[in-house]
Amino acid sequence: MTGGRVRIDGNTLRLPGGVAVRFVRTLRLPERGTHPLPPGLGEFPVRRVADHADRVPEPMRARGGVLLPVYLREAMWLSFAGTTEPAALQVGVGKVCAVSGEPWRDRLSRRPQNYVVLPRQPWLDGINSGTGTVRQFVAVPLGLGATVEGQVTGEEVWGGVQLRSFPLKERPLAEWRRRERERERQRARQPGPAGPPTGYGTPTGYGPPVGQGTGGDYGTAPPMAAPPGGPASPGGPSAPGGPAIPGAPGSPPAWSPGSAPPPPAAPFGAAPPPPAAPPRRAAAMGLGAGGAMRQEVYRDDRPLGDWSEEPAGRVFVHLVTPPEWRRITGEAPPPSPVDRAAYTRAGLPWYDYYDADAEDLAPADALEAVEPVGAWLGDDLDPWQAPSAGQVTPLKDAPGTPVEDGEW
Repeated sequence: MTGGRVRIDGNTLRLPGGVAVRFVRTLRLPERGTHPLPPGLGEFPVRRVADHADRVPEPMRARGGVLLPVYLREAMWLSFAGTTEPAALQVGVGKVCAVSGEPWRDRLSRRPQNYVVLPRQPWLDGINSGTGTVRQFVAVPLGLGATVEGQVTGEEVWGGVQLRSFPLKERPLAEWRRRERERERQRARQPGPAGPPTGYGTPTGYGPPVGQGTGGDYGTAPPMAAPPGGPASPGGPSAPGGPAIPGAPGSPPAWSPGSAPPPPAAPFGAAPPPPAAPPRRAAAMGLGAGGAMRQEVYRDDRPLGDWSEEPAGRVFVHLVTPPEWRRITGEAPPPSPVDRAAYTRAGLPWYDYYDADAEDLAPADALEAVEPVGAWLGDDLDPWQAPSAGQVTPLKDAPGTPVEDGEW
């Protein structure tokens, strides 16, 4: 275990060293073809396991961390917007690295790279399974063999998502901070109206800061997909600055079972009722592979020695079914996923992201071989309508070869 504390800020996980991770609901892509980036349709609610310790099964209680509700075959992506300083973040799906396809390791590796570099990597929508593409994260139950974990290791033991962050060492971090201060001074000296912030704490220099976007911004919920009940209760377990997550390093595994009968389910986002029901075996969920989309996993351009040899923090993210979420937390789960064909027919945006200064990692052999979940769950029968070219919004740099200027 490591010594840093992981906390919940709204529905954002904040790992030591300034790392921010949100789990974002999205449209599930067809398993055939390659598609643009799907939109964000609101955040998954996140709660501490320790706040419901007498309602969760023993394996979940022992691993600690957090839990979130997800529907069968629902898709998600991880947003890193709001990360304030450079970090190397390991992302595991059932303790299989989503970048390298290798078993979960305690140390960073460059051969192959087993982490994403924040905040250059603004988000991660799936496993690193193709050249310039990823296969979407899709929720499936354990026991079928459909998860990435099951296909790569031959067994399904862990499920969920695992996160571990490594900060820069003291000298590289001091140099980065010096350069950031210099860039800020240069921006302040530039004439003209001030534009939106473009530093490490913003979503890669485009659009408004997190939480201030409108329905058309990548990573924010369109009006048709806003979850009922509004944001989490300020006094609930997800309030900013709340207690550290037990099971995350450095936090005490405190809990006190109650005995009162459970009250009716609270609205989505409300504070949970006092725990009462005895724990039982939860319907454990993991992540499998869905459709492919155009997204690069960026190669680290720093020396490996710039990163700390020890992680600053880690957290286990448990995925539970909506009925289990209601039983464990007493809260109503989010509504079922948005109709993807209706979304496209409404003319709402899809996205394409390109970073001219970054280099794509080669796909991982083990992840290239992962089959989509449809091989186990059957054909995807939900209606699908491909977005028109005018619905795909480019983000950051325009793709293509830069035009060279000359003397004129």
